Formats: sequence, C-alpha cells, structure tokens
Amino acid sequence: MIEPVVQSLVFLAQARPGQETPPLWTSLVPIVLFVVIFYVLFIRPQRKREKEHAELLKKLKPGDEVVTSSGIIGRITSVKDDRVILRSEDAKLEVLKSSVAQIRQSSGPS
Repeated sequence: MIEPVVQSLVFLAQARPGQETPPLWTSLVPIVLFVVIFYVLFIRPQRKREKEHAELLKKLKPGDEVVTSSGIIGRITSVKDDRVILRSEDAKLEVLKSSVAQIRQSSGPS
C-alpha cells in the first residue's frame, strides 16, 4: 500500500526533460515554516507556563492556602528547600514544592 505512494512521490520529484530543477531554498521554506509554527504554538507557551510556575514556587510561604496537582487543598505550615508541609483538616502532609499547582489564598506580605 505504501509502495505506490512512494513511487508516485519519486516520480514527481524527478526532473522531467526540458525542465529545470527548482532551487534548494524552495524545498527548505516549508520545513523552516513548520519549525517556526511549532515553536510559536507549542514551545513558547510551555516555557511561559514553566516560568510562571517557578515564580509561584518562589512565593510560597507559611500560611498560604494551596492546591496540589493531585487536588489536595491545605495550608502551608513550613517551607523547606524542595518540600512544603501542609495541614489539611487533621492531616499533616509533606509534599514536593513542584506539586503545588496554585495558591488559593495568600497569607499576606512576606
């Protein structure tokens, strides 16, 4: 099934007698355009989200009410290098800082 498609593409790519081969840049333009579109649609927004999340993690302080990526809502009791300790109702949880998805309520200025 793939062979006829490949053969037709090879036939179309071959120069016919009396025709010049197109310049190389005409073949590269679609590839470059694809890379630029891919960057604008996928890579740039992802980097922006990563930067915003890093800023959020820097702002964490005791007393903030946060939501983790798993959906746990709790109040921060202490912040360590790579972990935070949350109090959620009667439970005390130690989670990675990176698992904090958002700050629901800030405790005020640091």
